[in-house]
Amino acid sequence: MSQSEATHERPTPAWRSPWVIGWILLVAVVFGVNLVMVYLAVATSPGLVVDDYYDRGQNYERTLVSRLAREPGWTMRADVPKGLTAGETSVVRFFVVDKVGQPVTPDLVTFYAYRPSDSDKDFTLPMEPEGPGRYAATLQFPLMGVWDTMIAARSGDDEHSLGQRISILRP
Repeated sequence: MSQSEATHERPTPAWRSPWVIGWILLVAVVFGVNLVMVYLAVATSPGLVVDDYYDRGQNYERTLVSRLAREPGWTMRADVPKGLTAGETSVVRFFVVDKVGQPVTPDLVTFYAYRPSDSDKDFTLPMEPEGPGRYAATLQFPLMGVWDTMIAARSGDDEHSLGQRISILRP
């Protein structure tokens, strides 16, 4: 090859280089993953348990101070069976005693189950008295996974609650 032929050769375009193609593919993959994440953020549930969360939060400090002033000194305990399985019926028990250990009889005891990832599956059940200071609810969790539970004992205008996070097993 003569010197004049070598100078007239066309260089390979940059977009044909494997390095350039690799970088373009990397940017395209990152952009595609970001689009999927934006779609999932917009299309899925935010996981809020209550619709009026802002209004409830506005009065938090005032509610906390007034609740502490009315605190009756109850000792509350929930008996949630280990190894709960989705779709199977179970019994949850609740025990409540006063400062000196005597059973308390609230006006109403309610079991609440909240699913952090899907508020459409939340449910509420009244707990039935089994004896003084002892309540039970027969329930069935529809889905496996993490659930936030709360048992609320209402006495007059006051409500006292006991919360717990539980995991429900696959059937």
